[in-house]
Amino acid sequence: MPRIAIIQKDKCNPVGCGNYLCARLCPVNREGQECISVGPDKKAFINEQLCTGCGICPNRCPFGAISIINLPEQLDKPVHRYGRNGFHLYNLPIPVFGKVVGIVGRNGIGKSTAIKILAGTLIPNLGADENSDSAVKHGGFSAELIKRFRGSEAQAYFDRLKKGLRVSSKPQQVDLIPRTTTGTVKSLLENVDEKKALKHVVTALDLQQVLNSKIETLSGGELQRVAIAATALKQAEVYFFDEPTSFLDMKQRLRVASFIRSLVSPSTAVLVVEHDLIMLDAMTDLVHVMYGKEQCYGVVALPKSSKEGINTYLEGFLREENMRFRDKVISFLSRVDRGPKKTPPVVEWSGVQKKLGVFHLSAKSGVLRQDEVIGVVGENGVGKTSFVKLLAGVESLDAGTIPFSAKVSYKPQYLEASSVLVATVLERALERFEVQLIRPLELKGLLTRKLDELSGGELQRVAIARCLSQDAELFLLDEPSAYLDIEQRLALSRILRDFASQNSKTVLVVDHDLLFVDYIADELLVFSGMPSREGEVLGPMRVEDGMNRFLQDLHITFRKDAESGRPRANKPGSVLEREQLAEGKLYG
Repeated sequence: MPRIAIIQKDKCNPVGCGNYLCARLCPVNREGQECISVGPDKKAFINEQLCTGCGICPNRCPFGAISIINLPEQLDKPVHRYGRNGFHLYNLPIPVFGKVVGIVGRNGIGKSTAIKILAGTLIPNLGADENSDSAVKHGGFSAELIKRFRGSEAQAYFDRLKKGLRVSSKPQQVDLIPRTTTGTVKSLLENVDEKKALKHVVTALDLQQVLNSKIETLSGGELQRVAIAATALKQAEVYFFDEPTSFLDMKQRLRVASFIRSLVSPSTAVLVVEHDLIMLDAMTDLVHVMYGKEQCYGVVALPKSSKEGINTYLEGFLREENMRFRDKVISFLSRVDRGPKKTPPVVEWSGVQKKLGVFHLSAKSGVLRQDEVIGVVGENGVGKTSFVKLLAGVESLDAGTIPFSAKVSYKPQYLEASSVLVATVLERALERFEVQLIRPLELKGLLTRKLDELSGGELQRVAIARCLSQDAELFLLDEPSAYLDIEQRLALSRILRDFASQNSKTVLVVDHDLLFVDYIADELLVFSGMPSREGEVLGPMRVEDGMNRFLQDLHITFRKDAESGRPRANKPGSVLEREQLAEGKLYG
């Protein structure tokens, strides 16, 4: 059975563990051989040939830096390895011309690495040391790479890439774009408009209102749509989109999904990484399941139809390969209506009116109670954040009443990174909520790192823990699912529900992933209106009623998948859509 030894260098702390504790405890080392030694970077190094897989070093490492993994027999050589004791990637997803191919899997198992290889920006080393010069390079690719994939679709793809296949990629963290790009949206898009299709793309992505805006003034949702537009305007044959729906509301997500599907033709292919399963299902034809262990290794399974691929991922079992990669099935059970709660109110309102420039917000009446998780749905720009500021007393009312203002803790939509240590930011959480927040959010291994060293998903989990650890009665989390994978989103839903009930707190969650909101909410607040002009707050109300009300504005219906129970969007004009519209049940 093949065995790999992984050391996460950012976690390895020889000084903190008392001078290479792993090497001192290793039975092979104690017999006089060097299974664990000191590497050139002064971090621990494990000789995989000498390692017996005893499990002592990963269990005793105080920083969780070591993983010893026994792999399935069919996994021989990786496509790429990040140096000795580094991350291993096995197999690759392959774009299919005339199709949209999706990738679903956890964060940290190589999705972005696979895209870099397919885009030609990372040369796969087939498991050799990262700086190995043993392979003879031909046009950026080794003869060994072509030999490895001989006779497969991958070989045909790499042959085309070697001959100049044109690719265009959208990065994951669009909120970092203002750090490297200046000027107006119009100038940026004109500079990359190789298709001479600027007007069409701007209309398709609803960017008319921001064309003259400077890049640094854009919201996250606007940056996302600009990045998608810039990617699509390039004259390419393969398009890569890494998490294209983050920060977008549901109407914008549907628009983007339709736009991405419009890019495919017999001569073009699209590959998408997406964690919103509703959107992944709606925009793709085929799906690759990726599994493995975060920061250690990732495996790309063979493609399946979108429905089958997503359900296989939720089931955690690849039947063709007889491989179980998760010990539990993710299922979406029918909602049990728990009825109105009788817990004490935290905040209530009546006849609220507020004018902010040309924008007008109104809310008739409502109450938020202890021990509740309230989902908040609505388009961007219809007053969700403004309403929370009114509840918190940060903004004053023009009319109406909010009898008292609760202490509010707020996690904003856009996250700021700095050189501060994670342990410093989470000092209060470490003191009071280690069991409730630190452990389930898997933050232990991040404590010695700086905020600006974290990935988008890691920074998101830190921000959530910091928000929930504050001294407050009302907690607002704005887009907490951004950059989180599906399993992290479902884990977060359980964390929030437990946090609210165990601490008698009220949690408001603003999110555009309807599957996540459905999974988490006791009740819904629905924001309706015209973005940047007017907004109306409806509710709180039953989740089913709220979803029906929200979907009326979107002109779309959802059904529950027969196998997994997950929501799936109906095709416009389909029999299922007509039946649900006749029943007045838009959220089946």
